[in-house]
Amino acid sequence: MRKNFICSLFLLAFVGFTTAVASKNVTGSHNTAPQLIPDLDGWTRFRGPNGSGVAKSENLPTSIGPERNVIWKTSVPEGYSSPVLTQDRVFLTAFEDDRLLTIGLDRSTGRELWRREAPRPRVERLDPRNNPAAPSPAVDDERVYVFFAEFGLLAYDFDGNKLWDAPLGPFDNLYGMGASPVVFDGKVLLVCDQRTDSFLIAINGTNGQVAWRVDRPEAASSHATPVVWQPNDGEPQLIVVGSFLLSGYAIATGQRLWWVRGMIHEMKSVPVISNGIAYVNGYGSPLNDPGNTLDVGPFEDALQYDSDDDGLLSRDELPEGRARQRIRMSDLDRDGKLSENDWNYFRNSMAMTNGMFAIRLGGSGDMTDKNFLWLYSRAVPQLPSPLLYENLLYMINDGGIVTILDPTTGAQLDQGRLQNAVDSYYASPVAGDGKIYMVSELGMVSVVKPEPTLRVIATTDLDDTVYGTPAIDGNRIYLRTGTTLYSFGLPQ
Repeated sequence: MRKNFICSLFLLAFVGFTTAVASKNVTGSHNTAPQLIPDLDGWTRFRGPNGSGVAKSENLPTSIGPERNVIWKTSVPEGYSSPVLTQDRVFLTAFEDDRLLTIGLDRSTGRELWRREAPRPRVERLDPRNNPAAPSPAVDDERVYVFFAEFGLLAYDFDGNKLWDAPLGPFDNLYGMGASPVVFDGKVLLVCDQRTDSFLIAINGTNGQVAWRVDRPEAASSHATPVVWQPNDGEPQLIVVGSFLLSGYAIATGQRLWWVRGMIHEMKSVPVISNGIAYVNGYGSPLNDPGNTLDVGPFEDALQYDSDDDGLLSRDELPEGRARQRIRMSDLDRDGKLSENDWNYFRNSMAMTNGMFAIRLGGSGDMTDKNFLWLYSRAVPQLPSPLLYENLLYMINDGGIVTILDPTTGAQLDQGRLQNAVDSYYASPVAGDGKIYMVSELGMVSVVKPEPTLRVIATTDLDDTVYGTPAIDGNRIYLRTGTTLYSFGLPQ
């Protein structure tokens, strides 16, 4: 499969996308051991330590629920963002009465300490599955940073005093913006992928000034929060996954150093990194399943249908088939017609394969032929990110099917549907203390033992919706439902 997949990548040149080659060569900077990145040790960002979803914890409860192992619970407004933690605070964003809110709570008691409202100069179009308070906060030693697509970035101190704001947008993402900010080396890093004019920005955490901003012309509809990679023999890099590409950027300058082709057009999950390898899943649609992909041909061939000779393809000009069915998604500038750039996006989106990808990190320029390791393409999640825990790679798809893979080879070790999995899964799995927590949209909590064979050791019902990913630190689990923020732990 790997050989055929790589060959298919080279058939598509990604015409019309920028592929600038970096001058600095970092080939060979591949890790051979797990990395310690001090800036990212705690649950200070979406999915915790460097987006891994794994906490160094002990004495975590196996069973959690509205009346089970509750340390405290606090009513909170609606929001899809996940909690982030400092030593004595919990931070959330929320949306209530048309207001964009940042909320700080006491970590030991759950008492709300403050809430602040962000400006809302516009109302952006959202998919029903999204929310104006979807991106999660990020914190460093002094500040909490939040991103609202309908305003931009804001920074507060831990007592709720606003330090600065950085208006961004407006944005035009088909589903609304979803990536969360990440803080590293004094910079707030944010991926802003949208239909046109996508970019990656770094803002000075102290004063809110732009450190650098780089365009991402290939990205059109992605929502993935990036992670940091520290090569053994180079400067830290930001690993960003988006439409068609996984790329490494120099955090100091924003320079794109290398990339690997083959990702699908809508990437939503956070990559997880171990031993210099990134694991990330991507799902576009059933048309991207193996056997359904299709090369629709170059734009010059499609122009045979251009009846008015304007060099563009309207819906009425297109023949029945995928191009006509997907013109709304492929018409990136929303002018009602497909340009050559639109067609190339459509062509690439039809040719890529859903899957869990294993990609070696590092190099210079296009590293597809050297860094692509393996692809697994069954029961792939659209939203939940992967989990690498105790030398096993887990993914749970939107319908509750769990797949356990060997991270070295991509071989399937086991696959099965969780008990009582009758709804969707939006939250990503998290783990600690030898337990994996998976939570469904309707609040069904499944606790899985990290073993090559799927084994659920507890199932409970939160009796509320869940969209945010839980946070774990010490011997506590912090979980947000549609109405409540919980702190779970064993009795002391």
